[in-house]
Amino acid sequence: MAPPRLFRSLVVLSLVAAPLSVAVAAPAEATPLQSGGIVNFGCATSGKLHCLGKAIRSPKGNGPLVVSTPVGYGPAEIQAAYNLGGLHANGRTVAIVDAQDAPTAEADLAKFRSARGLSPCTTANGCFKKVNQNGAASPLPAPDYGWAEEISLDLDAVSATCPDCHILLVEANSPDTDPLMTAVDTAAATPGVVAISNSYGGSEDSTILAADAHLNHPGIAVTASSGDSGYGVSWPASSPYVTAVGGTTLKKAAGTPRGWSETAWKGSGSGCSTLEAKPSWQHDAGCAKRTVADVSAVADPATGLGVYDTYNSCGSSSWCDFLLSLGLAQGADGWVQVGGTSLSSPVIASVYALAGNSVTSGSYPYAHTSGLYDVTSGSNGSCGGTYLCTAVAGYDGPTGLGTPNGTSGF
Repeated sequence: MAPPRLFRSLVVLSLVAAPLSVAVAAPAEATPLQSGGIVNFGCATSGKLHCLGKAIRSPKGNGPLVVSTPVGYGPAEIQAAYNLGGLHANGRTVAIVDAQDAPTAEADLAKFRSARGLSPCTTANGCFKKVNQNGAASPLPAPDYGWAEEISLDLDAVSATCPDCHILLVEANSPDTDPLMTAVDTAAATPGVVAISNSYGGSEDSTILAADAHLNHPGIAVTASSGDSGYGVSWPASSPYVTAVGGTTLKKAAGTPRGWSETAWKGSGSGCSTLEAKPSWQHDAGCAKRTVADVSAVADPATGLGVYDTYNSCGSSSWCDFLLSLGLAQGADGWVQVGGTSLSSPVIASVYALAGNSVTSGSYPYAHTSGLYDVTSGSNGSCGGTYLCTAVAGYDGPTGLGTPNGTSGF
């Protein structure tokens, strides 16, 4: 059941970009928030799979730190770090698959894009579209505060990485495998979709091999977050039909040729699948079966993206913001700095859209490693010091083959 009208926020946002429209103004650079630790989004977990987004925690309590002005990295930083400036998707569509409904998704997206100097991406101009798992505009699933925050992260990440990408949001009825895989199939069947991002995961079990068929869409890049609990494997990232996306800590590095540095984020998931067969294009020797991850992008909330979300359980007052900061209300009411491999997955899906190539599973980067920045330091846990949990030159588990250097690797 939807929450009472009293507790709904009033904003309604627009999320897709008009062709070839990029930044029209250069907003003041925001400073990433470094204090307070991190907090999970609190997505509904009635199903097998859970969202992987995390936010900077408020120093006042166990809720997110919500502020009134943009924070964290924005489009300028993401595009500069990954050498994406001036590139266009020419109308190609990135599909975002999540569970539950975000009632304020289009309005919140509109606020993000306006504040970041991006042109509107709305239902009216054909850039944004929201549908249920079967591809219809209604009925939409029941709303959820945590999944709405995840949706805002995903939509804003696409906008930051690929401002002229069109965006299709497909909302599954629940965070169970069958509804989410139905949503993936719906996304893949939608004309114009070239990439599908999945920012959720769960433990491997006997059901995943049958579910893999829903991720097998030759010609379309399907990305999946590798996980946010450090060393260890989750599905659907372990499916051989997806590009498994790990995470990094991304910092500015003045005086270096690139201008940025990256290390493996300690929360990035990685390791050996116990069930999934090793794809033919993966050749590392440490796993007899599928190895996670394939590539990576920024995921550390401390160096994360600033996103805008207003769907919450308490309204839009300063009292609501106080309750949110304490963790006594759910959702957000403004700008939140976020991360997790929930962020890196839509970033990589958007790079695929900018590249515009027809891809098969996660194979393309393995044949085009010159288009990647190799990440060679950092760790996400204990695995005897091997490449499965430690970033090294060449391929490793936490960061895969590396992060985008333009689009030639995708």
